Amino acid sequence: MRRREVIVFLGAALVAHPAWAQRHVKLRRIGFLRVGEPPPTWIASFREGLREFGLIEGQHFAIEFGLAQSTAELPGIVAELVRRKVDVLVASGTPSVVPVRDAAGTIPVVFVTVIDLIDTGLVASLSRPGGNATGITSMVADLAAKRLRLLKELLPQMSKVAILVRTGNPATAAFVREAERAAQILGVGLQVLRMGNPSELGSLLASAQGAGGLTMADDAVFTAHRKRIAELALQHRLPTLFGFREMVEAGALVSYGPRYSDLYRSAAGQVHKILNGAKPADIPVEQPIRFEVVLNMRTARALGLTIPPTILVQVDEILE
Repeated sequence: MRRREVIVFLGAALVAHPAWAQRHVKLRRIGFLRVGEPPPTWIASFREGLREFGLIEGQHFAIEFGLAQSTAELPGIVAELVRRKVDVLVASGTPSVVPVRDAAGTIPVVFVTVIDLIDTGLVASLSRPGGNATGITSMVADLAAKRLRLLKELLPQMSKVAILVRTGNPATAAFVREAERAAQILGVGLQVLRMGNPSELGSLLASAQGAGGLTMADDAVFTAHRKRIAELALQHRLPTLFGFREMVEAGALVSYGPRYSDLYRSAAGQVHKILNGAKPADIPVEQPIRFEVVLNMRTARALGLTIPPTILVQVDEILE
């Protein structure tokens, strides 16, 4: 049998036996780095996004989770993912950004973060990232003013507001600057609570009892401790307005921000492009287009608050 006939025969065999072909599809490995476990809805949306492109977990792709207990563990965990030669790295949450940037080498990277990727030098531009990384950014600093205005509308008598930030977060400085400008316009005092370690949460929130409300910068470390933060805020009678619904589900009062489940579904789309051969340099960085206000009415009752009608008309969902 001549070589051409062999090739034709094998091609016909693959068509006739698609199950054999499926068994020989290369399994692509996705490294997923984060501090703490992501909220279940986020990783579920990421998986769903991949399924929408026809990718079956265990057949076309596998997710190798590198979940750190603290930020100090991130460099070692991402180094291990690199040693495993994953096909793409997903840097979930701002604490993962620098470790992945420093360790990824030639492995393509998809960021899901709140920092300005241009200001931090991670990409050349949103439309043409130009390097080995692209991703999704929620640009949380731009939302700081909106959250303070909403909190003041919710609490008209509030004369002082506390904001919780993490000292190691590259977005902290921009978030604080934006919050300072907004507080000055609103005529309220601003107390900045700077957390270096989650063990400080108790003392930090206790020191904010003189404030009329509490907000915070989005950060994967805070997300991992969302239930503790909500409990402490309620204990100290602090009405809270945070950045995403999962904080409200954990017991916070109100959230305003993008639907993070949508961001992780979008990240799945970028991962799919990379697995199909696209270069991160040519994949535009995406920003959220959908924002929502979620209210926990049970927490409102526990705080003895009456929600103003001007707030209620803005609420997309009420949790009882």
